[in-house]
Amino acid sequence: MKIVTVIVPLLLLVCKTKAGNVPAYTCLQDVGAALKELTASLAQQAVEIRSLKEENKAQAAKVEQLGKQKTDIDKLKQQLQVKQVAFSASLLANGAATVGPFPGFTTMVFKNVVTNIGNAYNPNTGMFTPPVKGAYHFQFYIGGAFTGSHGTAAVLVKNKQRTFATYEQQTSGFGTATNGITLLLNVGDVVFMQLWFNSVVYDNENHHTTFSGHLLFTM
Repeated sequence: MKIVTVIVPLLLLVCKTKAGNVPAYTCLQDVGAALKELTASLAQQAVEIRSLKEENKAQAAKVEQLGKQKTDIDKLKQQLQVKQVAFSASLLANGAATVGPFPGFTTMVFKNVVTNIGNAYNPNTGMFTPPVKGAYHFQFYIGGAFTGSHGTAAVLVKNKQRTFATYEQQTSGFGTATNGITLLLNVGDVVFMQLWFNSVVYDNENHHTTFSGHLLFTM
């Protein structure tokens, strides 16, 4: 409407200029026709602009929907991946040895990794780090040979908290002890085994001393 307001005086000015050669009535008819044509053109442009705005809005909504779908797909892929978490390892990679005793609690690093689905267990540090919040079950076995006054004991540690332990002492020969636990873990927690202070543990090519765990379900 602002454009029409500006153009109308211009057309009237042109009409006044031509009034000497063109009848005023005819000139006004021409002005009316021009205004009618201009109004129709502006109305068509307004329709086209509204249509373009609606198309842009629809395209923006479609892009947003595609973005959400991609995010959902990425989350689903991640959930499928983290549902596959399991590891099992024995203490020694090769040979036979009695480890310990030590004056304090000592982290046990299980070197012989036979399963590490999800790569949540680190064979260099002995630490298991959950990739997703959930319930995890752990099982551990320790082997002990007769070593006089030293027993065989180990404990599973969650972060800095000692949880379930196992112990046995041989007066002769060889024996094993076992325990297990289910823990609710968050991303960033760590789980590992410690050899009890003043204790020993034995392992050989038959892999008597082991540490295993797996994800039961996510939370």
